[in-house]
Amino acid sequence: MYTRIRSTGHYVPERVLTNQDFERMVTTSDEWIRARTGIERRHIVSPGETNLDLCEKAARSALGAAGLGAEDLDLILVATTTPNQVFPNMGVLLQDRLGGHGYPCTSLESACAGFIYGLAIANSLIQTSQCRRALVVGGETLSRITDYTDRSTCILFGDGAGAVILEAASEPGIIATHLHADGAYKDLLYYPSGISLGFDRLRESRDFIRMKGGEVFRVAVNTLSQLALETLEAAGVTSTDLSWFVPHQANLRIIQSIAHKLGLPMERIVLTIADHGNTSTASIPMALDVAVRDGRIQRGQLLLFEAFGGGFTWGSALVRY
Repeated sequence: MYTRIRSTGHYVPERVLTNQDFERMVTTSDEWIRARTGIERRHIVSPGETNLDLCEKAARSALGAAGLGAEDLDLILVATTTPNQVFPNMGVLLQDRLGGHGYPCTSLESACAGFIYGLAIANSLIQTSQCRRALVVGGETLSRITDYTDRSTCILFGDGAGAVILEAASEPGIIATHLHADGAYKDLLYYPSGISLGFDRLRESRDFIRMKGGEVFRVAVNTLSQLALETLEAAGVTSTDLSWFVPHQANLRIIQSIAHKLGLPMERIVLTIADHGNTSTASIPMALDVAVRDGRIQRGQLLLFEAFGGGFTWGSALVRY
């Protein structure tokens, strides 16, 4: 029993923040932001718009592309760091929105690597015949936890959701997944508040994403380069066998550094960071859907997904689309 990606979908909010907008908000410039990150604009939810709204639209896009409905699913996994509420979990909330009933649904939190973690879990459940068709969604509203007076972080993050439909297949689609984590780096990129820390703190102060950018950059480049080589070597392929590299869209310089280490030309890398910014765990499924729908990614091509996020967590997936 194998797993293949049957369809993809994504959605971004209509509201856009450009680099020129940030020039009026903090001390920065369009030229500096482009040079340091590769970002030109990012989509931001409007008041009253939630992560669940984004996930629903991305999921409906993927279901529509497959000609399926919620009743055709056996599993929903939603990867996110910004759920609508503590419980019910985002998977349950999305199932209700879509009109599904009865099958298992849950959400998971692995920061920017969450979609890869979700892909690996769904693949395992399909391969062990515990389900035949799964919806895996990565969705974020990072604008809700971003400090728009902190120029080192506010320029980076955007909102959006991406989705894939996975299903059982007779030939390998998801060839391999590799997952890692190391809590020793927990203080380099994190959000400081949580329910168990106490409601008084949440009431009295509003916390935001905190990041030591230079240290995150160095660890991310080294870790993701090693992970890519590990993934390719384990599958018995090389970077020249790849049709497309679809990385987490965190920072253009990180992506360029990894491409250089792998000997990959930028022409074979799917980039959406200029238009979306860093959407955390939503970025890979969003970039995948963009490239599928514009015709770059075709059936039978070999793809490498890779992501690195706070925790630190990181993961990869080698996929025959």
